[in-house]
Amino acid sequence: MNPDLDLGIHRIIRAPRPQVWAAWTDPDQLARWWLPAPTRCRVQRLDVRPGGAFVTQMSDDAQGFVPHLDACFLVVEPSERIVFTNAVDSGWRPAMPDPIAMTAEVVLRDHPEGTDYRVTVRHGDPVARARHAALGFADGWGTTTDQLAGLAESGMRR
Repeated sequence: MNPDLDLGIHRIIRAPRPQVWAAWTDPDQLARWWLPAPTRCRVQRLDVRPGGAFVTQMSDDAQGFVPHLDACFLVVEPSERIVFTNAVDSGWRPAMPDPIAMTAEVVLRDHPEGTDYRVTVRHGDPVARARHAALGFADGWGTTTDQLAGLAESGMRR
């Protein structure tokens, strides 16, 4: 991780890796944690393969949904790693996403307590990294990671 360009999240999720992977790759599960509550998420396209589409919408009132993310997957290593970017949209066209262009890498590893979960979000320059941090990266991605953990860990109690 380059501290001048990257932001990250690290957490031990007390659930097996397949459950965390399913939360990332099943549209119904992703919709339950992908945006900080109470904002609602609608998954439009989730084609989890290299070059596949990753498109979501959001709503603050569960009525009117607006675009949230239009991205594509770059790398998919089942149960281990996902890399996606919003710098290329779901139709493989160069994009200038608002508010920030980024590439995110999600890495899952076994851990004695469950899953070692690491996310690195890469930016093109220090200004973009600083802007993402100022927009609330730690709170936003931290909250969604908590929601992901809650969903995956609740699967343990079923």
